[in-house]
Amino acid sequence: MAPSLLRREGRRAFGADPSGYLRYRLPYPPRVFEILRTQCGLRRGATVFEIGPGPGLASRELLRAGADPLYVVEPDPRFRRYLASTLHAGRRLRIVPSTFEHADLPEGSFDLGVAATSFHWVPAHRGIPHVARLLRPGGWWAMWWNRHMDPEDPSEFHRAVMRLRSSTRRSWESVVQEERRDSRQEVARRLARLARTGRFDRISFELLRWNATLTPPEVRGLWGTFGNVWKMSAAQKRRLLDGVERVAREEFGGRVRFRMTTTVYTARRA
Repeated sequence: MAPSLLRREGRRAFGADPSGYLRYRLPYPPRVFEILRTQCGLRRGATVFEIGPGPGLASRELLRAGADPLYVVEPDPRFRRYLASTLHAGRRLRIVPSTFEHADLPEGSFDLGVAATSFHWVPAHRGIPHVARLLRPGGWWAMWWNRHMDPEDPSEFHRAVMRLRSSTRRSWESVVQEERRDSRQEVARRLARLARTGRFDRISFELLRWNATLTPPEVRGLWGTFGNVWKMSAAQKRRLLDGVERVAREEFGGRVRFRMTTTVYTARRA
Protein backbone atom coordinates (compact mmCIF):
# COMPACT_ATOMS: atom_id res chain seq x y z
CA MET A 1 0.00 0.00 0.00
CA ALA A 2 1.35 3.43 -0.98
CA PRO A 3 2.46 5.75 1.85
CA SER A 4 0.02 8.43 0.66
CA LEU A 5 -2.87 5.99 0.99
CA LEU A 6 -1.73 5.04 4.47
CA ARG A 7 -1.65 8.74 5.37
CA ARG A 8 -5.17 9.27 4.05
CA GLU A 9 -6.35 6.28 6.06
CA GLY A 10 -4.71 7.57 9.20
CA ARG A 11 -6.29 10.98 8.93
CA ARG A 12 -9.77 9.48 9.03
CA ALA A 13 -9.12 6.42 11.17
CA PHE A 14 -9.93 7.73 14.62
CA GLY A 15 -12.86 10.13 14.28
CA ALA A 16 -15.72 7.62 14.47
CA ASP A 17 -15.86 7.85 18.27
CA PRO A 18 -14.16 11.06 19.46
CA SER A 19 -15.37 10.79 23.05
CA GLY A 20 -14.18 7.17 23.30
CA TYR A 21 -10.81 8.10 21.84
CA LEU A 22 -10.46 10.90 24.39
CA ARG A 23 -11.60 8.65 27.25
CA TYR A 24 -9.22 5.76 26.59
CA ARG A 25 -6.09 7.39 25.19
CA LEU A 26 -3.58 7.98 27.96
CA PRO A 27 -2.80 11.60 28.85
CA TYR A 28 0.52 13.25 28.17
CA PRO A 29 2.74 13.52 31.24
CA PRO A 30 2.85 16.94 32.98
CA ARG A 31 6.54 17.28 32.07
CA VAL A 32 5.54 17.86 28.41
CA PHE A 33 3.63 21.03 29.29
CA GLU A 34 6.32 22.09 31.75
CA ILE A 35 8.78 22.04 28.83
CA LEU A 36 6.38 24.12 26.75
CA ARG A 37 5.95 26.70 29.53
CA THR A 38 9.56 26.99 30.71
CA GLN A 39 11.39 26.57 27.41
CA CYS A 40 9.04 27.11 24.49
CA GLY A 41 7.13 30.27 25.38
CA LEU A 42 3.72 28.79 26.21
CA ARG A 43 2.09 31.51 28.32
CA ARG A 44 -1.06 33.54 28.56
CA GLY A 45 -1.61 35.31 25.26
CA ALA A 46 0.80 33.13 23.26
CA THR A 47 -0.27 32.57 19.64
CA VAL A 48 -0.22 28.81 19.09
CA PHE A 49 -1.07 26.36 16.33
CA GLU A 50 -1.65 22.65 16.90
CA ILE A 51 -1.50 20.02 14.16
CA GLY A 52 -4.04 17.18 14.24
CA PRO A 53 -5.63 17.75 17.66
CA GLY A 54 -8.12 14.89 17.30
CA PRO A 55 -10.51 15.14 20.27
CA GLY A 56 -8.33 17.76 21.99
CA LEU A 57 -6.24 15.79 24.46
CA ALA A 58 -3.40 18.33 24.24
CA SER A 59 -5.61 21.25 23.19
CA ARG A 60 -7.22 21.39 26.60
CA GLU A 61 -3.85 21.79 28.29
CA LEU A 62 -2.74 24.44 25.81
CA LEU A 63 -5.88 26.46 26.50
CA ARG A 64 -5.46 26.06 30.26
CA ALA A 65 -1.93 27.41 29.92
CA GLY A 66 -3.28 30.52 28.22
CA ALA A 67 -2.86 29.97 24.46
CA ASP A 68 -4.78 32.80 22.80
CA PRO A 69 -5.59 32.25 20.07
CA LEU A 70 -5.11 28.53 19.56
CA TYR A 71 -5.40 27.46 15.92
CA VAL A 72 -6.18 23.73 15.67
CA VAL A 73 -5.63 22.25 12.21
CA GLU A 74 -7.88 19.20 11.87
CA PRO A 75 -8.85 17.47 8.59
CA ASP A 76 -11.54 15.17 10.08
CA PRO A 77 -14.96 16.88 10.28
CA ARG A 78 -16.06 14.55 13.09
CA PHE A 79 -13.22 15.73 15.30
CA ARG A 80 -13.86 19.34 14.31
CA ARG A 81 -17.47 19.09 15.44
CA TYR A 82 -16.38 17.47 18.70
CA LEU A 83 -13.79 20.17 19.40
CA ALA A 84 -16.29 22.94 18.70
CA SER A 85 -18.88 21.40 21.03
CA THR A 86 -16.59 20.47 23.94
CA LEU A 87 -13.72 22.95 24.29
CA HIS A 88 -15.90 26.01 24.99
CA ALA A 89 -13.04 28.42 24.37
CA GLY A 90 -14.96 31.05 22.44
CA ARG A 91 -12.85 33.29 20.22
CA ARG A 92 -9.64 31.85 21.68
CA LEU A 93 -10.16 28.69 19.58
CA ARG A 94 -9.80 28.81 15.78
CA ILE A 95 -10.65 25.52 14.06
CA VAL A 96 -8.95 25.16 10.67
CA PRO A 97 -10.59 22.53 8.40
CA SER A 98 -7.54 21.35 6.51
CA THR A 99 -4.56 19.07 6.40
CA PHE A 100 -1.55 20.89 7.79
CA GLU A 101 0.46 21.07 4.58
CA HIS A 102 -2.48 22.83 2.89
CA ALA A 103 -3.55 24.99 5.85
CA ASP A 104 -3.82 28.71 5.16
CA LEU A 105 -2.35 30.22 8.32
CA PRO A 106 -0.68 33.61 8.87
CA GLU A 107 3.02 33.20 8.23
CA GLY A 108 5.67 34.44 10.63
CA SER A 109 3.17 35.13 13.39
CA PHE A 110 3.14 32.19 15.82
CA ASP A 111 4.96 31.97 19.14
CA LEU A 112 4.59 28.20 19.29
CA GLY A 113 3.57 25.29 17.09
CA VAL A 114 2.91 21.79 18.41
CA ALA A 115 1.97 18.31 17.25
CA ALA A 116 0.91 15.73 19.85
CA THR A 117 1.21 12.16 18.50
CA SER A 118 0.17 13.46 15.09
CA PHE A 119 3.12 14.68 13.03
CA HIS A 120 3.70 11.24 11.50
CA TRP A 121 0.56 11.92 9.42
CA VAL A 122 2.22 14.98 7.83
CA PRO A 123 4.67 14.58 4.90
CA ALA A 124 7.86 15.59 6.70
CA HIS A 125 9.52 17.10 3.62
CA ARG A 126 6.64 19.59 3.40
CA GLY A 127 5.58 19.78 7.04
CA ILE A 128 8.81 20.96 8.68
CA PRO A 129 9.42 23.83 6.21
CA HIS A 130 5.78 24.89 6.63
CA VAL A 131 6.23 24.92 10.41
CA ALA A 132 9.28 27.17 10.00
CA ARG A 133 7.35 29.60 7.77
CA LEU A 134 4.55 29.95 10.33
CA LEU A 135 6.75 30.65 13.35
CA ARG A 136 8.02 34.13 14.08
CA PRO A 137 11.80 34.42 14.55
CA GLY A 138 12.47 33.07 18.02
CA GLY A 139 9.22 31.10 18.04
CA TRP A 140 9.27 27.45 19.09
CA TRP A 141 8.28 24.12 17.61
CA ALA A 142 7.47 21.08 19.77
CA MET A 143 6.34 17.62 18.72
CA TRP A 144 5.88 14.61 20.94
CA TRP A 145 4.61 11.05 20.92
CA ASN A 146 3.28 8.66 23.54
CA ARG A 147 4.57 5.13 23.04
CA HIS A 148 2.61 2.38 24.78
CA MET A 149 5.63 0.22 25.46
CA ASP A 150 9.15 0.99 26.65
CA PRO A 151 11.48 -1.08 24.42
CA GLU A 152 14.13 -0.92 27.14
CA ASP A 153 11.72 -2.26 29.76
CA PRO A 154 9.04 -4.37 28.01
CA SER A 155 6.26 -5.77 30.14
CA GLU A 156 4.93 -9.28 30.51
CA PHE A 157 1.53 -7.95 29.51
CA HIS A 158 2.84 -6.96 26.09
CA ARG A 159 4.35 -10.39 25.71
CA ALA A 160 0.96 -11.92 26.55
CA VAL A 161 -0.79 -9.68 24.02
CA MET A 162 1.64 -10.77 21.33
CA ARG A 163 0.61 -14.38 21.94
CA LEU A 164 -2.94 -13.39 21.02
CA ARG A 165 -1.77 -12.42 17.55
CA SER A 166 -1.70 -15.99 16.32
CA SER A 167 -0.62 -14.94 12.83
CA THR A 168 2.86 -13.92 14.00
CA ARG A 169 5.66 -16.48 14.16
CA ARG A 170 8.28 -14.08 15.46
CA SER A 171 9.84 -14.55 18.85
CA TRP A 172 9.24 -12.05 21.63
CA GLU A 173 12.97 -11.34 21.78
CA SER A 174 13.08 -10.41 18.09
CA VAL A 175 10.10 -8.08 18.51
CA VAL A 176 11.77 -6.28 21.43
CA GLN A 177 15.06 -5.95 19.55
CA GLU A 178 13.26 -4.48 16.55
CA GLU A 179 11.36 -2.03 18.76
CA ARG A 180 14.62 -0.87 20.34
CA ARG A 181 16.32 -0.41 16.99
CA ASP A 182 13.35 1.41 15.48
CA SER A 183 12.98 3.77 18.43
CA ARG A 184 16.65 4.79 18.32
CA GLN A 185 16.61 5.28 14.56
CA GLU A 186 13.42 7.29 14.81
CA VAL A 187 14.96 9.76 17.26
CA ALA A 188 18.07 10.22 15.10
CA ARG A 189 15.97 10.68 11.96
CA ARG A 190 13.68 13.31 13.46
CA LEU A 191 16.51 15.34 14.95
CA ALA A 192 18.43 15.21 11.67
CA ARG A 193 15.40 16.35 9.72
CA LEU A 194 15.04 19.44 11.92
CA ALA A 195 18.73 20.24 11.58
CA ARG A 196 18.76 19.81 7.78
CA THR A 197 16.29 22.62 7.23
CA GLY A 198 18.78 25.19 8.48
CA ARG A 199 15.86 27.12 9.95
CA PHE A 200 16.04 25.95 13.57
CA ASP A 201 18.49 26.22 16.41
CA ARG A 202 18.46 24.94 20.00
CA ILE A 203 17.21 21.58 18.75
CA SER A 204 16.74 19.18 21.64
CA PHE A 205 15.19 15.89 22.63
CA GLU A 206 13.92 14.50 25.93
CA LEU A 207 12.74 10.98 26.70
CA LEU A 208 10.17 10.64 29.47
CA ARG A 209 9.49 7.31 31.15
CA TRP A 210 6.38 6.77 33.26
CA ASN A 211 4.03 4.01 34.38
CA ALA A 212 0.45 3.31 33.34
CA THR A 213 -1.92 1.21 35.45
CA LEU A 214 -5.17 0.12 33.79
CA THR A 215 -8.22 -2.03 34.51
CA PRO A 216 -9.29 -4.67 31.97
CA PRO A 217 -12.00 -2.42 30.40
CA GLU A 218 -9.48 0.42 30.17
CA VAL A 219 -6.96 -1.87 28.48
CA ARG A 220 -9.62 -2.96 26.01
CA GLY A 221 -10.57 0.65 25.29
CA LEU A 222 -6.96 1.73 24.81
CA TRP A 223 -6.08 -1.12 22.46
CA GLY A 224 -9.20 -0.31 20.47
CA THR A 225 -7.76 3.12 19.64
CA PHE A 226 -4.62 1.76 17.95
CA GLY A 227 -4.30 2.13 14.20
CA ASN A 228 -3.27 -1.47 13.54
CA VAL A 229 -6.38 -2.64 15.42
CA TRP A 230 -8.61 -0.17 13.59
CA LYS A 231 -7.59 -1.75 10.27
CA MET A 232 -8.78 -5.22 11.32
CA SER A 233 -12.10 -6.67 10.30
CA ALA A 234 -14.87 -6.36 12.88
CA ALA A 235 -14.52 -10.05 13.81
CA GLN A 236 -10.72 -9.86 14.15
CA LYS A 237 -10.96 -6.71 16.22
CA ARG A 238 -13.56 -8.17 18.57
CA ARG A 239 -11.53 -11.37 18.99
CA LEU A 240 -8.34 -9.45 19.82
CA LEU A 241 -10.00 -7.01 22.22
CA ASP A 242 -11.86 -9.83 23.97
CA GLY A 243 -8.52 -11.58 24.39
CA VAL A 244 -6.74 -8.46 25.66
CA GLU A 245 -9.42 -7.87 28.26
CA ARG A 246 -9.46 -11.53 29.32
CA VAL A 247 -5.67 -11.64 29.71
CA ALA A 248 -5.75 -8.48 31.81
CA ARG A 249 -8.41 -9.96 34.07
CA GLU A 250 -7.29 -13.58 34.36
CA GLU A 251 -3.50 -13.41 34.07
CA PHE A 252 -2.81 -10.04 35.69
CA GLY A 253 -5.39 -9.95 38.46
CA GLY A 254 -7.51 -7.19 36.97
CA ARG A 255 -4.74 -4.60 37.16
CA VAL A 256 -2.24 -4.14 34.32
CA ARG A 257 0.89 -2.05 34.83
CA PHE A 258 3.39 -1.23 32.11
CA ARG A 259 5.99 1.39 31.27
CA MET A 260 5.15 4.20 28.86
CA THR A 261 7.55 6.50 27.08
CA THR A 262 6.99 9.98 25.71
CA THR A 263 9.49 11.40 23.23
CA VAL A 264 9.62 15.20 23.12
CA TYR A 265 11.40 17.19 20.39
CA THR A 266 11.79 20.97 20.57
CA ALA A 267 13.47 23.53 18.34
CA ARG A 268 13.60 27.32 18.07
CA ARG A 269 12.99 29.18 14.82
CA ALA A 270 16.35 30.74 14.04
